[in-house]
Amino acid sequence: MGDVLVLIDHNDGRIRKPSLELLTLARRLGNPAAVVLGGDDPEALAAQAHEYGAATVYVAEAPEFADHLVVPKVDALTQIAREADPAAVLLTSSGAGKEIAARLALRLDGGLITDAVDVRSGDDGPEAVQSVFAGSYAVVSAVVHGTAVIAVKANAVTPEPAPTAGRTEQVTVEFSALATSVKVVSRTPRASAGRPDLAEAAIVVSGGRGVGGQEGFAVVEELADALGAAVGASRAAVDAGWYPHSQQVGQTGRQVSPQLYVAAGISGAIQHRAGMQTSKTVVAVNKDAEAPIFGLADYGVVGDLFDVLPKLSEYARAD
Repeated sequence: MGDVLVLIDHNDGRIRKPSLELLTLARRLGNPAAVVLGGDDPEALAAQAHEYGAATVYVAEAPEFADHLVVPKVDALTQIAREADPAAVLLTSSGAGKEIAARLALRLDGGLITDAVDVRSGDDGPEAVQSVFAGSYAVVSAVVHGTAVIAVKANAVTPEPAPTAGRTEQVTVEFSALATSVKVVSRTPRASAGRPDLAEAAIVVSGGRGVGGQEGFAVVEELADALGAAVGASRAAVDAGWYPHSQQVGQTGRQVSPQLYVAAGISGAIQHRAGMQTSKTVVAVNKDAEAPIFGLADYGVVGDLFDVLPKLSEYARAD
């Protein structure tokens, strides 16, 4: 089996959970090899990558990774991939991850698969599984030409340590002229509510038109805090100004794939379902027994969310 490159997402000297999932998935396809670009403590990141099975960790340190947009990372990943000739390259299916993946596939003359929920080894090479049509079908795709570049959704698998001694290789990147054509001039940290990031959260509690207004999200937030979950919102709630756009779940918002998704007061329009259809377990709370969301839900409660959610919060805190 060949190497499988994994682009590592990191923050504050730690590898983010979706990248640990990728290292776990990579072991199904070959020998995991992590790519660490920038960061305050590359040695700590490399050590953590070895802990999760990376036989080789490629480390590149350069200010371009922080001072510019995605092109420097594409340059580095392209250079490493051309030298390593991997069986596949795995990235997280975030906005930046998919942009890097698309540019990389083009440079490598390979194939691109995005929003995968699983990967496996097939007869002709790596295969990716995608969930489509509101979770009604699973599509298995394989890249038949060039290097397979696959962007995988968060919460695809539980990260599993597989410690290995491995080796760390320092890489000097030759950046293209385009790499520095756009510069990041300032950053404003997003205000933290103390909850998990929406795209990475294992549990998401979302509110829709049924919450009735901005103040109605209080019961949604209460349940989310009781479960240690992130808070999401439907497009209707966001468009009404009840909740920030950054928390919108749907085709024009964030795509999530948690272990548990609670939809409170959400009818289940196809726009919203496109953003959460790969959730492992869906619980719907709605007064309308005919709401489309019940067709997707694993468990449904026909009732007033202002009665149901506080009771769920009570039970969650009691446990």
